[in-house]
Amino acid sequence: MPKIILITGAGTGIGAETVRHLAAGNKIFVHYNVSKKKAKEVASEVEKKGGKAYLLQANLTREEECIRLVKGVSEKVSKLDVLVNNAGGLIRRQPVRELEWSLMMETFALNTFSAMKVSSLCIPLLEKGDGPCIINISSVAMRHGGPTATIYAASKAAIDSFTRGMAKELAPKIRVNAIAPGVIETSFHEKVSTPEQLRQWRENNPLKRNGKPMHITLAIKFIIDNDFLNGETIDVNGGLFMR
Repeated sequence: MPKIILITGAGTGIGAETVRHLAAGNKIFVHYNVSKKKAKEVASEVEKKGGKAYLLQANLTREEECIRLVKGVSEKVSKLDVLVNNAGGLIRRQPVRELEWSLMMETFALNTFSAMKVSSLCIPLLEKGDGPCIINISSVAMRHGGPTATIYAASKAAIDSFTRGMAKELAPKIRVNAIAPGVIETSFHEKVSTPEQLRQWRENNPLKRNGKPMHITLAIKFIIDNDFLNGETIDVNGGLFMR
């Protein structure tokens, strides 16, 4: 059955790859903030694969923009089947001895508050959906603390906890799960990680490689398809972190 899907941060990286993978036959809202050109290219691919794409721009670090985003969805459709809270990022690294309040606020607004608010606003649409689910993108950083990226790691750990709380509160109608990616080689790392760091992560991984966006996309598809999965955070990291 065709699905109606909202993916935030869908212009590049994991979000873009997920849009492409889920394109055929589905209606997908492709959210972006500044990457308009790339988002348009992704939307075009959806149309070529027989899906329907809607472009929506919003700066999700602001409450009014979250409201505007979901309003844009509700003006096009009367229900929503899948919400993927993918928008986020590591703004910049900072040692814990030098933590700045402004960076803490900005990081949590981008990675945590945006997903919380968009999820809350989408509940009425999801309640009308078919097998509706929310998928939050967390990070392996929450598992090991993310040295020099402790604010980012903490913001993703909050998403992990929020996932479990929502999963209990919104059941049985809406399922809520999360994915904690390991080191995924996307543009995410261009400004915040050096080639040497990426090489070290590859060497430290039992599989001796970092991940690709498709590895997370496949996990997203699995969560959508498995209607008995709820309140779980799936680690997809090649064994970089094991439980």
